[in-house]
Amino acid sequence: MVGAGPGVSGSVARRFADEGYDVGLFGRNRRVLDELAADLERRGAAVGLAQVDVTDEAAARDAVRRLGQHAGRIDVLHFNPSAFREKDPLSLTVGELLEDVALGVGSLLTAVQAARPFLSAGGRISVTGSMAADAPWEGAASLGVQKAGVRNLVHSLDKALAPHGIRAVSVTVRGTLAAEGVFSPDRVAGAIWAAVTTADAEWRSEVPYAG
Repeated sequence: MVGAGPGVSGSVARRFADEGYDVGLFGRNRRVLDELAADLERRGAAVGLAQVDVTDEAAARDAVRRLGQHAGRIDVLHFNPSAFREKDPLSLTVGELLEDVALGVGSLLTAVQAARPFLSAGGRISVTGSMAADAPWEGAASLGVQKAGVRNLVHSLDKALAPHGIRAVSVTVRGTLAAEGVFSPDRVAGAIWAAVTTADAEWRSEVPYAG
C-alpha cells in the first residue's frame, strides 16, 4: 500500500486484510501507519510498514525491496498518493508542478520497478484514479495533471506487464469522496477490490467508478 493513510488507502488495506491478505504499508506519518497497522492486525493480517517519503527514490525503492524480500512475493501493489496544492495555472510554478507530479505519478514508477522482481503471473497493480483527470478544477491545477499522468502510466504499465501475466488498473472515481454514501472510502475500496479481482479475459486498464 503506497501512500497509506486514513482515507481510501486505509479502506483498501482493510478490505484486503478482510479477504485474507497480509499487508505492507508505506507512508510518511508514523502515527497513522501505526494506527492502521494495529487495526489490520486485529483483523488477522500480518503487517509490515515503512515510514518513507515515496518521492525519495532511493529510500522508496529500498523500502519496497525489503518488504518483498521479507514476504517473498507481492501479489497486489496499490498506489494512492497525490498532492493537492490549491493554486491555479496562472500562479502555479513549474517547480511546484514537477514536485507534485513526482509524488502523484513518478513515485508509482519507483514502486513498480522496485516491486517487479516480487510480482509474478497473477500479480496486480492498482491505482486510485480521479475524475480530475478529465474534468480538472483550475483552482488545483496540478491535481488534474497528476491524475491524467498516472492513468496514462497505468495504461503503459499494463501493456508492458500483460505478457508476464501481471495487470495494472486505474479506478477512476467519478465523484467527490464523502464520509458516507456511494463515494465513501469503503465503497471506493470495494470498487478497487472488484477491479483487481477481474479475470484476465475481461481486464481493462481503466475502470470508472460512479457509484
